[in-house]
Amino acid sequence: MSPKTDRTAETSSSESSQSHTRRKSSISSARFNAHAPHNPSQLREVYVPSDGSPSPEETMHHPRFFDEQPHDSSSSQPPDLAFSTDGIHPAPDHASIHSNDENAPPAHSGVILEVDLEPHIHTRLLQQRDWDQASGCGSENCNHGTFSPRPWTNRSYGSIGSEHSRDGFGGRFPGAADAADGESSDAAHALLGDAFADGVMGGGNAHKMSTTSFLANRHGIKNQRIMYLAYYIPIINWGRQYKWRYLKGDFVAALTMASFYIPMSLSYASNLGHVPPINGLYSFAINPLIYAILGSCPQMVVGPEAAGSLLTGEVVRENIKKGTSGDNDGVRNAQIAGIVTCMAGAFIFLAGLFRLGFLDNVLSRPFLRGFISAIGVVIFIDQLIPELGLAKLAADEVSHGSCLDKVIFLCRNVGKSHGLTAAVSLGAFGIIMFFRTLKIRLQPRYPSVAYVPDRFLVVVLSGFLTWKYDWESQGLAVLGDVKTSGSIFSVHFPFETSHLKYAGDAVNTALIIALLGFFESSVAAKSLGSGDNKKDGLRSMPLSANRELIALGTANITGGLFMALPAFGGYGRSKVNASTGGTTPMSSIFLSLITIICTVFLLPYFYFLPKGVLCAMVSVVAYSLVEEAPHDIKFFWRIRGWSEMFLMFGIFLATIFWDLKRGIAVGIGLSILRLIRHSTRPRIQILGRVPGTTDKFHNAESHAGEVEFIEGCLIVKIPEPLTFANTGDLKNRLKRLEDHGTSHAHPALPRIRREEHNKNIIFDVHGVTSLDGAGAQVLFEIVENYRKRDVNVFFCRIPSERSDVWRLFEKSGIVDLCGGKRHFVKSVEAALRLTELERLAGEEGGSERGLG
Repeated sequence: MSPKTDRTAETSSSESSQSHTRRKSSISSARFNAHAPHNPSQLREVYVPSDGSPSPEETMHHPRFFDEQPHDSSSSQPPDLAFSTDGIHPAPDHASIHSNDENAPPAHSGVILEVDLEPHIHTRLLQQRDWDQASGCGSENCNHGTFSPRPWTNRSYGSIGSEHSRDGFGGRFPGAADAADGESSDAAHALLGDAFADGVMGGGNAHKMSTTSFLANRHGIKNQRIMYLAYYIPIINWGRQYKWRYLKGDFVAALTMASFYIPMSLSYASNLGHVPPINGLYSFAINPLIYAILGSCPQMVVGPEAAGSLLTGEVVRENIKKGTSGDNDGVRNAQIAGIVTCMAGAFIFLAGLFRLGFLDNVLSRPFLRGFISAIGVVIFIDQLIPELGLAKLAADEVSHGSCLDKVIFLCRNVGKSHGLTAAVSLGAFGIIMFFRTLKIRLQPRYPSVAYVPDRFLVVVLSGFLTWKYDWESQGLAVLGDVKTSGSIFSVHFPFETSHLKYAGDAVNTALIIALLGFFESSVAAKSLGSGDNKKDGLRSMPLSANRELIALGTANITGGLFMALPAFGGYGRSKVNASTGGTTPMSSIFLSLITIICTVFLLPYFYFLPKGVLCAMVSVVAYSLVEEAPHDIKFFWRIRGWSEMFLMFGIFLATIFWDLKRGIAVGIGLSILRLIRHSTRPRIQILGRVPGTTDKFHNAESHAGEVEFIEGCLIVKIPEPLTFANTGDLKNRLKRLEDHGTSHAHPALPRIRREEHNKNIIFDVHGVTSLDGAGAQVLFEIVENYRKRDVNVFFCRIPSERSDVWRLFEKSGIVDLCGGKRHFVKSVEAALRLTELERLAGEEGGSERGLG
């Protein structure tokens, strides 16, 4: 015991009552209570317990974790923190297979340690050079990333105390300890999922329950079926949280959206979908209601979109072109649209059922920007024809032509435009664009301008003027009777035997609509969030891509029964909903009710709406689809993203000069090729040592001239998991490193690196956080090939013996092939020392054989 510790022990008893207010505190290990902060922010003000001082838990009356029982402080174990005069240090970690409990510092028995809290623990941790915050690997150059497994310590900062079992925190429950990572504890959970196996089947015995059920039982959650039910049917969750003060904002938001988007739905149906206008109203009457029940984003509003409506119209026009339907056969065209909508909903629903929510990451931003911009241009050109009064002339010439054909048609026949139609249509477009720009500029200072229903007023005013001055008799095309044959909201099964001939044409288009719709909905949901961060909003509504797929799929399948247009979440309308007071899904329910009222009672008043005005509203939407393209082009130009720009322009030109389906097929094909190319390319590196150091190594290719070569050794770093996808070319890339010392050299270059420099191969596999069977097989073949050539193989920084990676290394025979566990070390520096020892041992053995 040091003199300083003796002096501290002599004075600690007189100062114990005031020790919690001083910078330096004295504690006895014979009486220690674990007082851990309950959130990371409290790391800045660390509490050091002492005799007689109240703990933060006692002050806050915090409930005990798990089944914690009161215990005698004299029998408690010391925490995994080393208290010393130079600060507080974390306990040794278990990130490597070489970690040993024997290396742990001895317990302080009968010793009072002086704790210097200046600087605080948080600062001490940041100054620990060998403590990697992400993975706990102990390497300054660690690049595991934030998703790497952290080593287990009995007590972590801001976590639970050491007396708590590790099985209930951050891992599986004891009965499922033999299950592999990511797998369920038994066949029922693996096949049916936790929700069905626990919520419907009751979970089974204690050794076959899921971790969720185990934790729920330990923490006293009584009705687990309701827990699962409220998660998968969110209206049960948010309905219990609804307050009367939300009602006004939700109703005003719904009324504002109805004034904007009910006329828009009529435009989408008649001008883009080539179906009766009432089928556009069905999309706003049915789909928002279903989504409000099943959706996980409270403020998102679903409805028909320009892209989906246009693609549905493409299927309808193809059937008209084949003669299986006609331009005036509204019922048949609506049935075809219902088939497309149902099939798109079925694709989305099945994707959610099989948990394919990650697919929204497949479509890249350049792909979407190129395709959406092309759709905007196609829509704008399409709408110019009826806006200029050339619809009848175009029906005989280019009604089914490409976008380029329609541009040529407009250039040749612009002189034949109908004056009144052009004046009304272009005037409405100019007014809407003026107010749109004005509202964008005024909204930061005057948020209430978002409530001004300018488009609704334009539609109402144009309809009134058409009726007042009888513009219909002067040649202005009006919407006319929007009723269909049969009763309103009649259900029609879209897959009757006589309609299967339409389904073949609809499959590809429905899949494209499903992909685009889900991606746009995903973007809107991620932008809006779940409402948890709001001061006054719904709580405990986590976003889930898979539940979004189920909700959107169910909504479109239901809408398809009513022959509605495909409807998905729209970022624009959802922002309008949020900005005008919408807080909960009740705004979507109000929107559905308002649309139903309009459909039942106000259809006769839609008769005099000018088609040109509805086309002008669609043109404004088309303009909004294109206006963001220059920003993205400028960004990719600035960062020299030539491949992204090539993809963007390739999809744009293919869509404009070919057609929509072929354009998106080209885009999806190019995106998948880029994804496969990226995922199958191993990013291995050759390392060199930083001069003047023994434990610092950098990528020799990116730090050329700054690192030194180590004679007789090739150090290869594998910074990523190894799977069947990225190990196929691993042998060739390693061969290139052996021959040329770089992976950038062309294979045609003759060997320039001498064979003796490859006598020792050191693999730094710190980044190999996962390994599959195919990857293990390829790695075994690589090691086997090296051993046949008498090349020593070493592995460093491999995950712990408890990991699946080490298990595959052992079972595949890689460990034995290398020469046993002694060839698996904890650092590159240790591997280099081992190569030197083996070289010396080999030289001694050779000299002894020579003497003999």
